[in-house]
Amino acid sequence: MNLWKNSFKNNDGFSLIEVMVAMLILTGCIVTLTSSWSGNYFRLNKAQINHNVTELLQKKITEIEIQYLNKPIEEIKDEDGGKFKGFPNYRWTMSSQDFEMPDLSAVLIGQEGGADEMLLTIIKQMGEHISKSVKEVEVAVYVKFKKREVKYAVTTYFVDYDKELDLGALAGLAGSLGGN
Repeated sequence: MNLWKNSFKNNDGFSLIEVMVAMLILTGCIVTLTSSWSGNYFRLNKAQINHNVTELLQKKITEIEIQYLNKPIEEIKDEDGGKFKGFPNYRWTMSSQDFEMPDLSAVLIGQEGGADEMLLTIIKQMGEHISKSVKEVEVAVYVKFKKREVKYAVTTYFVDYDKELDLGALAGLAGSLGGN
């Protein structure tokens, strides 16, 4: 009987509480590693999508610039679009619109000393010329996710340097000012 009692007093194993604490620590480590891995996976996935979008936008802008190189801006399509080969969840669109030069006459008149009629006419003529010579083009890449589609866009401007500057109004204004 003494032999039996001595074997229980000599505890060489682990108690239930020690095993439970070890399991709790191990579970905490596994949860931490799993959440860390999952966060890294989503960051890497987002970085890959951003890289793809950047490359595809750059490629499409370059293609459009080459397509309309040395052509009048009137030949630029109002809208275009399509899909990318090898990228099933990506598509692109292109839209263009005439550039609207803002009216700067209010700023000039508001300055100290104001602006004379000649300066306002020059600014108006230059604004009209710039509006006729520049076209704004937006290229967008859409990425389709499970439930939604996200748009990434870039805008560029095409300039027709061959447009003639109409100085007829300026010549008429100079003639009327010189006659006074």
